[in-house]
Amino acid sequence: MAEGGQFASASLTRHLARGVIGFGGIAGGMALIPVVGIAGLLLVPVGMVALRGCPMCWTMGLVQTLSAGRVRRECVDGRCELRLPGGDS
Repeated sequence: MAEGGQFASASLTRHLARGVIGFGGIAGGMALIPVVGIAGLLLVPVGMVALRGCPMCWTMGLVQTLSAGRVRRECVDGRCELRLPGGDS
């Protein structure tokens, strides 16, 4: 897992692939109901597993994956700040 946070993935490609499978499974399951009936809903759990159960958590993980290595939290004497690599502030 990337150091960016608890929702981040090891790579952006892997995270986006999970999103395509997840959101595709959910949308596909709903869209296939008229064609194959209630059996189309079998894709919804596949999508939720790919998103690790939470579409919003996947979105937060995307932001963490994108910012990994770019923004660091630095705490000194009980005061925490966000710092950019090579930046003074």
